Amino acid sequence: MNHVLVVDLGYGDAGKGTVVDWLCATRPVHTVIRFNGGAQAAHNVVLRDGRHHTFAQFGAGTFRPGVRTHLSRHVVVDPLALAAEADHLATVGVPDALDRLTVDGEALLATPYHRAANRARELARGADRHGSCGLGVGEAVAYGLAHPDSAPRVADCRTPAVLRRRLAALRDRLTAELGPLDAPPVDDCLPAFTAFADRVAIVDRSHLAGVLRAGTCVFEGAQGVLLDEWHGFHPYTTWSTTTFANAEGLLAEAGLAGTAERLGVLRITTTRHGPGPLVTEDPTLPLADAHNATNPWQGRFRFGHFDAVAHRYALDAAGGVDGLALTHLDLADRGLRICRRYDGTDRLDPGPPGDLDRQAALTTRLLTARPGYDDGPPADWPAAVEEALGAPVTLTSHSPTAEGKRVRKGTLLTPFV
Repeated sequence: MNHVLVVDLGYGDAGKGTVVDWLCATRPVHTVIRFNGGAQAAHNVVLRDGRHHTFAQFGAGTFRPGVRTHLSRHVVVDPLALAAEADHLATVGVPDALDRLTVDGEALLATPYHRAANRARELARGADRHGSCGLGVGEAVAYGLAHPDSAPRVADCRTPAVLRRRLAALRDRLTAELGPLDAPPVDDCLPAFTAFADRVAIVDRSHLAGVLRAGTCVFEGAQGVLLDEWHGFHPYTTWSTTTFANAEGLLAEAGLAGTAERLGVLRITTTRHGPGPLVTEDPTLPLADAHNATNPWQGRFRFGHFDAVAHRYALDAAGGVDGLALTHLDLADRGLRICRRYDGTDRLDPGPPGDLDRQAALTTRLLTARPGYDDGPPADWPAAVEEALGAPVTLTSHSPTAEGKRVRKGTLLTPFV
């Protein structure tokens, strides 16, 4: 029984959701385990019959009957957004999503106070905005680091008196720092959080070991390695570890280290939602993305040619992969090329994690870097990406649906059914 770890090797939006859905459609997956991020994730899945859902907190295998979701302690859980997501799933034929959900009680809660503070800080940055999703996930992580013993957590929802005290302290601290927040009174928030606790199975960290032994699991990452809190291009990053590290840590805790295959996801056009380095950006590319539009918080969705330098960096930062899933091959006729070098260099050194000054200096360098391209589009995209990155392309995706996926090589991704 090999579990599969799915991580985006770009800036996010590479198609992790559609790959996870395909995995769950073609083999008997027990549970999709989320191991970073929060409600700001946006993993789009389209079914053959046209149904569509943007998965944020539920695993992207939820369209498949019986596939469960587990939100690990590394996820920032937003019960209000979760309820709205469950409501939408019910309208597209999945009425039992909450019945198939477990949540680690140690996970941090995202609240209306985190969201309001997040938006206030981002607005205050003016022209120097970081491109936040505006949902308070990073704010919840920052508060949890500063106040580890009193930050609101999922398990608190079962004890209204404790939750009320922690929410009030959160509101008061953020208000003292930022001024009045655009958020409801604490007592108006409590019913939604306690209803969440009544409806969802809240478990402790020991629960996951049983899940991992019950059947094949897919670990679904959020965002992308190039946005990683330590390896991304600071300050245009997420407050989340986006590499395989959290997933592998959870496996090790369960005594199952080494039982998973590492699958990296890339699209043939390197994209970015919001500000920050995108060395291969080309506004003349005839591209659009129906599921990633310009919005008030992240900003513009940007397109560039395939950036092998950035993706080599992501591979090095993540510690390598067993295989690559290459998506959006239906865009192969749009004139996309491969960038193999910047200003004479073909490799960036991730360096040791934790040195944000070093990462900020790298960001400054990349904001003025000039890409060096191949003469024209590759005749064989999978072969060209393999050669550029030194990793095998095991799966290709030619449409948003599971039916548009093709196994290219290897045994891991051969469908079971």
